[in-house]
Amino acid sequence: MKNPSDYCGLDTPSVRKIVRLAIEEDIGGGDVTSFGVVEPNVLAVGSVIAKEEGVLAGIPVAIMVLREVDDEIEICDFVVDGTEVTSGTEVLKVKGRAISLLQAERTLLNFVMRLSGIATLTRRYVKALGHARVSLLDTRKTTPGLRVLEKYAVKVGGGRNHRMGLYDAVLIKNNHLALCNDIKKAIRKARQNAPMPCKIEVEVRTIEEAKRAIEAGADVLLLDHMSPEDVVKVVDLAAWKVELEVSGNITLDNIGHYAHTGVDYISVGALTKSASWLDFSMSIVPLEE
Repeated sequence: MKNPSDYCGLDTPSVRKIVRLAIEEDIGGGDVTSFGVVEPNVLAVGSVIAKEEGVLAGIPVAIMVLREVDDEIEICDFVVDGTEVTSGTEVLKVKGRAISLLQAERTLLNFVMRLSGIATLTRRYVKALGHARVSLLDTRKTTPGLRVLEKYAVKVGGGRNHRMGLYDAVLIKNNHLALCNDIKKAIRKARQNAPMPCKIEVEVRTIEEAKRAIEAGADVLLLDHMSPEDVVKVVDLAAWKVELEVSGNITLDNIGHYAHTGVDYISVGALTKSASWLDFSMSIVPLEE
């Protein structure tokens, strides 16, 4: 984000809808406190301050919130997403009508705190990988309605996005196989019926299931809840014929063990499911003439 009008690819109808719903949820029929105690012509300066150490994410969304509330708010300065901040770092400075800043305050902070929490946890996982040649992926374990933003925060933290939803990639999971009961047939039908050319990924839980999936023509195997020792055996079995992804109960304590098994990807639901919010505050003071 090089200037206030550059939203890092987030200026889309879906993100605008998220922002508007969040503003409507908070303001509703009107900010009764601000309109009751603050004169409408008072101008103010607002500063968003980090209160703990972490990775910043969500500034483009915060600016979007401000502009949605009042398009005359001026963006004075900001810190780019992906920056590692410490307590006391000013990440955004704006000025405009005090009432407008008060109305936008909680909504923009909620976005920045949530997304920065995800980016911070993702960065920790990336660092835990060390120099291993493996990609860190997210999952679909996201807050309903916020997936596009939470997956953006994963990228800010240094991770990569897995499929966005059920519509953009084929992943045959254990429930699909339980209903189909024929892995080879499932792969063939998935390849025939996919609306676009894509790799066919199959979830497996044992070495024997991995062998059957490879023989059936899978392009990618999702090794679910396997031990590092069994993963190594599947890597040897695959012999570079398929790509390999590890998933299930991956933590900061054990990801290093999986990183050096020879797999291509490690997917971690905790990046979005378990990330704590990073604390920020916003001060609003009268503009000095």
